[in-house]
Order: sequence, then C-alpha cells, then structure tokens
Amino acid sequence: MVSARVGTGTALSAVLLSLMAAPAYAAPTTTVAGATAGELPAPDVAGLDEVLRTALSQGAPGAMARIDDNGTVYNVTEGVADRATGRSIAVKDRFRAGSVTKSFSAVVLLQLVDEGKLNLDTSVNTYLPGLLPDARITVRHVLSHRSGLYDYTNDMFAQTVPGFEAVRNQVFTYQKLVDLSLEKPLNNAPGAAYSYSNTNFVVAGMLIEKLTGHSVGTEYEKRIIKPLKMTDTFYVHPGTAIPGQHANGYLTPDEAGAALVDSTEQTVSWGQSAGAMISSTQDLDTFFSSLVRGKLLSAAQLAQMEQWTTVNSTQGYGLGLRRRDLTCGISVYGHTGTVQGYYTYAFTSKDGKRSITALANTSNNGSVLNTLAQTLESAFCGKPATTSLAARSTAPVERHEDLAPGIVKD
Repeated sequence: MVSARVGTGTALSAVLLSLMAAPAYAAPTTTVAGATAGELPAPDVAGLDEVLRTALSQGAPGAMARIDDNGTVYNVTEGVADRATGRSIAVKDRFRAGSVTKSFSAVVLLQLVDEGKLNLDTSVNTYLPGLLPDARITVRHVLSHRSGLYDYTNDMFAQTVPGFEAVRNQVFTYQKLVDLSLEKPLNNAPGAAYSYSNTNFVVAGMLIEKLTGHSVGTEYEKRIIKPLKMTDTFYVHPGTAIPGQHANGYLTPDEAGAALVDSTEQTVSWGQSAGAMISSTQDLDTFFSSLVRGKLLSAAQLAQMEQWTTVNSTQGYGLGLRRRDLTCGISVYGHTGTVQGYYTYAFTSKDGKRSITALANTSNNGSVLNTLAQTLESAFCGKPATTSLAARSTAPVERHEDLAPGIVKD
C-alpha cells in the first residue's frame, strides 16, 4: 500500500495516479508536497519505490530516499530502521553518511583557497612539513585522489567484521592513519593516475586543522552546517552514538548466510575527515543543492571543484565531488558514502534544483549497492519506457570504492 500527501497545486496528480495503480506490497511510506519543477522529466516515484523494495529483497533491513524537486518533496521508505524493535525506517532518521564527508572537507579547503590561506597547486609538505614522502604531492592531487597515497583501509578491512570490531571503539590520530598508509609505497607517481584513497582526506583533515587552528568538526559547523541550517548534521568523533532518532546500521559478514552485525555505535575514527559525518536525507539534499548553486564557494572555486578526472565510462571525480552520467544523458553531482552498516547516494542536478539522497542501512552487500544506484535513474531520468527495474539497469555494475577500494568484496 502506498500513501501520498499532496500539497499545493495539481501538477502531481499524474504521480498520485501512478502510485494508486501500482501493485500492492508491504508497508511502504510515500509522501509528496509542494510544486513541481519542469526542467527535468518528472521523478519516477513508483520506480523509486521499486528500487528500494528490491534492495530489501537483497538483504537491506531498510531503505529510504528523499527527492527535493525545486520545492516539491517526495519521501519514499521501505523496511525497518531497527531490526530489534521493528520500527519502520523514516526519512527523518539520521544515519552515518560515510564518504559524503569528503565533500564537506573539500568545501572547507576550497573556502580557505578563497580566503588566500591555501593554494591548490602547492605541495602538501609546504603546509605540513615532512608529512608525505614525495614533495610533488599537491593539495589538488589529494582532493582529486591523484596523490598515489595507499589506502590504509585495504588492510584494516580485509576481513569485514573482524576488521570492523578491531576498530569499532578505537581512536586514531590523523598521524597514525597516515603512518599506516606510508607502510606501503605510493600507488603511482603524484598526478599520474586516479586512485581512490581515504588517506587523501585524512590529509585534508590535517590541512584544515593546521590552517584554521580548529578541529574539523568546528570548521564544518561554522562554515557549512550553521549557515545552511542543517539541524540533523553532526561530527561527533570520537563519540560512538548517533544523536536523536536514527537508523541502525547492519554490516553484512563475508561468510554467506552469517547474521548481520549491528554496527550503529562506532567511533569511525578510522575515517574522521574522510568519512565520519552523521546527517539526514533532507540535510544532504540541502548541502549538495546549495553547493552547486554557489552558496558555499565562489564561482572560481566551484569551477575548480568541478574539474573532472575520469574514473570510468560513466563517472568523473573532481575535488571531493563525484559526477555520475546517467543512462538518459543527464549528469548529476554529489558523493557516495559507505561506512559499516550504511550505503548512501546523495546527488543533485547541475543547477541544484533537483536533489536526491538515498540510504540503505546495510553494507558489504554488492547487490544492494548497485541496486541503490538506480535511485538516481528514477529521480532524474523519469519514468522509463519499460517498468522493469532489471531492464532499465543498463549502467555498468561497479564496486563501491569508498571503503577499502583495493579489496574486491562488493
């Protein structure tokens, strides 16, 4: 059963009718409010719900998505936030946003560029003397994952659950994480190739703290969270709890058929400025929409952020920002996030008028990961000629690289 709440205007009647015509299924929640923007195809809300239901069939306890279409808000939820109590997941639930944190870190550093305190093409070692083994590694290389720095999470999480339990309550210094990376040689010469590494954004956190004299949490709060009035976004490291109402996270073990592990409470100290942010669907929609609309950076620095390095045939990476090219020819901008128990996709259109944040409260599940990516197709490409999710999933299947990118599990 689908429920729809329609706000002002009649432009959503077709959406409502399509929802009413959909086949019955168990306990989803869909709400709609506002007025529709006309520049993109209308979101395929019924298709979006099909994507979330598919994620549940593949092992996610819950999944949710929020589309903000220039003031029209579509909320779609499936499944549970808490397996113990059976509480249904809700779009107001906070969650761990994982590598979406990288976009926050990049924004802070690009603001520092605007303030004349940082140069993107200066060696990291100029600001953090002796930190890195190659003085050719620049700030730009770090923010675009072209430094060559080895990702320490490859070793840390080679075994998913044992690796997680070993660091669940551990508190690392930034220096310790960099030291773990430097136990291995560089993947490539600085600037020579794209190679995703959490180490890069640990270095970004060190730069933020060195140049401002404040913690990264303080800078996120002052520069992004408070100006955008993001009331569900927190950086609590080294605390282990998610404040307020939240979705629990469930980590999938490597062993087939093994029970999910509740991974909600953790320091995320292994990630920090690379992955420890807590947020909500509304706040992440606000963040990325505001970012591309120029509310956080000058036009010059936003242009720097959107200089794309090729990742593969359908993706580019800028400075802490991803571009994904959808099957309908539309490109969207944002970031993905993986932290134990949570998969996040948060993206916006080029003009910031339509945004989506989608979450599944599980991880280490490649089927859920690739299914959740299809929320972008439903949000931005509209209703396809075929209603079959399998038939419209023509984008290449790709492994999530946010966590332990060198470990093939997803």
